[in-house]
Amino acid sequence: MEVLNQFLEKVVVQIINPVILLLAAVAFVLFVWGVFEFVAHAGDETKRTEGKKAIMWGLVGLVIIFGAYGIINIALGTFSLPPIQKISQ
Repeated sequence: MEVLNQFLEKVVVQIINPVILLLAAVAFVLFVWGVFEFVAHAGDETKRTEGKKAIMWGLVGLVIIFGAYGIINIALGTFSLPPIQKISQ
């Protein structure tokens, strides 16, 4: 069982954490781009609508990503694994 716990820790730290970080960065950039579109093209209704959609999808992405982060920590706690953190080697 200890080998499985070590394997799961390494998978979470070396694969899942970077993927979550990358997706969070993409969602944040999408949100910022939507804000830029919304403000920069205040006179053009179609660009404002595109900006609103980008803002909404960026926020939806961030909520989903941080929800997944929370679910992963709950699952790790269920199996008595430490929460997501770096493994010192």
